[in-house]
Order: sequence, then C-alpha cells, then structure tokens
Amino acid sequence: QVQLVESGGGLVQAGGSLRLSCAASGRTFSAYAMGWFRQAPGKEREFVVGINWSGGSTYYADSVKGRFTISRDNAKNTVYLQMNSLKPEDTAVYYCAGGKRRFNAPVVDDFGYWGQGTQVTVSS
Repeated sequence: QVQLVESGGGLVQAGGSLRLSCAASGRTFSAYAMGWFRQAPGKEREFVVGINWSGGSTYYADSVKGRFTISRDNAKNTVYLQMNSLKPEDTAVYYCAGGKRRFNAPVVDDFGYWGQGTQVTVSS
C-alpha cells in the first residue's frame, strides 16, 4: 500500500513562508506524479500544484503561481512545497497526493493516494 506522511504545516503571518514535506512509502516513488491539494473551511478541495515523475514538468494553480514551488527528491522519496508570500486566503488543510498510474502526467484525475493533511494558517 501507499502511505504519505506530511510535515511542515503551521501558523505564519501574511508575507511569510512555510515548507511542506511529504514522505512516501510503499511503492516506487520515482515512477509516479505527486501533488498538493488544499481545502479551506466551507470550500471545495482545490488543486494547488502537481509534478511529474522526474520533476521536469510542473503545473500550478493560478492562485499560487509565482509564490509556491513544488519539487521532489526521488532518492529520498519526498516531495516538497515551498510556500512564499503567503496570504490569509492560503489558509487551508493541505494534502499531499500521489498519482495512481506509473509515469502519468500530474493531472487531477490521476491522484488517488492522500496524506493525512496538515493545517496551514496564515494570519493577517
């Protein structure tokens, strides 16, 4: 089975930064797309960013483009989300997500494995 373990969430002031990490186990990490989703209170789950198996292709939601950066270290089975210039509207539970099909593009429909979620709160 696939297990994703997240860390790095917390409380930060607007304009600050956080770095989320997601450690994967249970499969060949390097063959799968990874990504991050978030869900704010009372809102739908939102795609934030995805990264393909090699890290060579990334896809960002417009709301975070230029502020967030996804990366992966396949040797460590870990994906990261560097979040800069945080805004109060970034406040949400952030979920690490893993793709289901080997070497698939990091499209929303491919994600089917999920971390436990980590709370990110941005104060104004």
